[in-house]
Amino acid sequence: MKQVVHHCADSHMNCLVRFKLTLTEETPTIKPYDESKWATLKDSLNDDISDSLKIIEGIHAKWVILLKSMNEKQFSRRFFHPESQKTFALDEITGFYAWHCNHHLAHIEQALSHKNQF
Repeated sequence: MKQVVHHCADSHMNCLVRFKLTLTEETPTIKPYDESKWATLKDSLNDDISDSLKIIEGIHAKWVILLKSMNEKQFSRRFFHPESQKTFALDEITGFYAWHCNHHLAHIEQALSHKNQF
């Protein structure tokens, strides 16, 4: 469960940067990161998830401000992802990250309910 929280902090931090690059540059090439290697770093192995929760809270607060300020043209702006060799529009990335949050929240809720059964 703690790894999921640390992963969300890392993932959403990267995505906010991708949004800002896309809003300020013409079809930027984003920098991918190796999620599995990031998961082996000391901060991702930390049992204390409070710092990652603070990051998620802060990132989401900034992201909401940014999303609410965007117009349709800005949501159609695109970035290039070199691993998939595809471009992605910010509106589709917004939908993906809404799913991403719910997906991992379900993992956490399932783990907690399973833990409470014992």
